[in-house]
Amino acid sequence: MSHATDPVAEIRDLRVEIAGRAIVDGVDLRVLPGRVTALVGASGSGKTTTGLALLGEYPPGALVTGEVRRSGAGPVGYVPQHPAAVLNPARRVSALLDDIARAQVRHLPRAERRTAARERVREALKAAQLRDPEVLLRRYPHQLSGGQQQRVVLAQALLLGARVIVADEPTTGQDALTKRGIVDQLAAVAARGIAVVLLSHDLDVVRALADEVLVLRAGRVVESGPAERLWRAPRHDWTRRLLAESRTAFSDEGGADVKRDDESRALARHPAPPEPDRPQAEDTPDQVRPPVLRITHLTARHGNGTTTVLRAPHLALHPGECLAVVGRSGSGKTTLARCLAGLHRDHDGEILLDGTSLPRSLRRRSRAQLAAVQYVFQDARAAFDEHRPVLAQVARTAVRLRGTDEKTATDEALTTLASLGLPESVVRRRPGELSGGELQRAALARALLARPRVLVCDEITSGLDTVTRRGILDLLTALVRDRDDLALVLITHDLDTAALAHRIAVLDAGELVEQGPARRVLTEPHHPFTAALAETIARLDTYTRA
Repeated sequence: MSHATDPVAEIRDLRVEIAGRAIVDGVDLRVLPGRVTALVGASGSGKTTTGLALLGEYPPGALVTGEVRRSGAGPVGYVPQHPAAVLNPARRVSALLDDIARAQVRHLPRAERRTAARERVREALKAAQLRDPEVLLRRYPHQLSGGQQQRVVLAQALLLGARVIVADEPTTGQDALTKRGIVDQLAAVAARGIAVVLLSHDLDVVRALADEVLVLRAGRVVESGPAERLWRAPRHDWTRRLLAESRTAFSDEGGADVKRDDESRALARHPAPPEPDRPQAEDTPDQVRPPVLRITHLTARHGNGTTTVLRAPHLALHPGECLAVVGRSGSGKTTLARCLAGLHRDHDGEILLDGTSLPRSLRRRSRAQLAAVQYVFQDARAAFDEHRPVLAQVARTAVRLRGTDEKTATDEALTTLASLGLPESVVRRRPGELSGGELQRAALARALLARPRVLVCDEITSGLDTVTRRGILDLLTALVRDRDDLALVLITHDLDTAALAHRIAVLDAGELVEQGPARRVLTEPHHPFTAALAETIARLDTYTRA
């Protein structure tokens, strides 16, 4: 990488204040060409606010002091944590990318522009690790998975030819295979002399990429320095805590490396929970407690019924059980979750709740059925009304689905939110004043207030820092343990997260290719894709420690 000392962008003594509260306070940042500067910290620490300052964007009503400088030509590209917010839902992916590419080929003869623009688009899609580009170009953003949406936005940033790219949690929601590709891609971007500002909770990715690291807490930089020094000898207690949580899976109590395979590390991080009263073998018939949810011959489609995106012949979920659904981005995980929640109507087959067929559409489900199956979205920000306080929206669930009076609902909401680390002073704000991680916890609280029988969590920990993620996973494990009537569907790309489940179902290219007890799937995978996923995680671990 380049070692140029003149920054392409610089922040000096930045302070961003909202309603008298500083969300960023005294931050300094130098962005150098060809270097990767990482901002790490817990949810709400000020990472995104600092990154957006490089684009000259601040929260509405913010009081901003300090200085932000950008030098030279070229825009600052931004890859947001929630990509759906910046993709026009009314335009196909091809139109979103063609607009950028056409502006870059205007110097060519008119007859050559169309071909040149399309070639630039194809190169950007390839660089962003998007498979089947011709198929994806015909789709609208809502027909893409969260991971695919993120990579489309990355392709836009690459097309723009930015001198600085702010990547806000670029590996959020990505499977191990894609994550490795993004690590390689961002390293290649920096190698071409482009400055990368990486906002991330994923410390493995930060270690693989970063030259410099700034650790933020409550809007202030508590430690900064070269990445290798910070990893070897962290000076601040908060930095040590973040690193300790990240290393839980890789070290024993004394800090020495534990030499075991990747699947064993996953099991060590989240020991298997107690087995519920359900069949233990994969092919045994249902025992005394029948499944709370059963899927039979499910086939889901996109594109007016022309494209099959998911086939799941049989899947059962028992009370007191956690089922992890694992697969690459675009494998059909979110489509399965949306079918369960009544948000994807274009499917055949049956979804049975306590033996009764659930209507395909959310609008046709009864109040009891709506309460029984609750869905926590991957993009929590899009799931909240930006004009109403978070507390009111969370409490509304108990009023609407359980008939609770407003005072009781508010008290329940405050108790549940506090248990997730969200005090009253935070949840009385509007969604735009909360971080992505804070909104994710609020979304989980809202679902819990319905007292569901089935809780579907779609990549809800993928955008969280290591400390918050561990807390959420511990909470979900405790919920399943303490409420024997609750069943949890955990949609994830991450085998470490999947290891807390009783059972794992694996999707690949829309097909249910494997399912079984978590320990068996993690340590003795039957399908080649499951084995490849585990092997890639092991290689990424080695890569980040090189």
